[in-house]
Amino acid sequence: MRSPKTILIVEDDPNVRSMLVKHLVKSGYRIIEATDGMEALKRLEQDQYDLVLTDIVMPYISGVGVVTALKKKWPHIPVIAMTGFGKEPESAAMERNADLVLPKPVKMSLLMKHIARLLGAPGAEDAV
Repeated sequence: MRSPKTILIVEDDPNVRSMLVKHLVKSGYRIIEATDGMEALKRLEQDQYDLVLTDIVMPYISGVGVVTALKKKWPHIPVIAMTGFGKEPESAAMERNADLVLPKPVKMSLLMKHIARLLGAPGAEDAV
């Protein structure tokens, strides 16, 4: 049996973070959590990740900062950025090479399909 894919969730809102963790664990992913961008950058140095799911608007280091640092050092790791703050943060995340930017509140079924596609799950291309 293959080991589960590891996803780093970077989200400062504890309610949103716990909802994401619950759904992703139930789907068989290994989850590591970070409450802000600074913690995320530390975690990225400590472990290997198959995908990063980050909020964009956070204290200390924003999701845009996380995407920028991550893509510079680990360009192969897919990143999904999420925002509830409209087009400006979204365009900033895309400019920093986020693989996908989703509006909040995020639809879990859609998010799960995008994660499967970015992780190369068989048949996931048809799902989106």
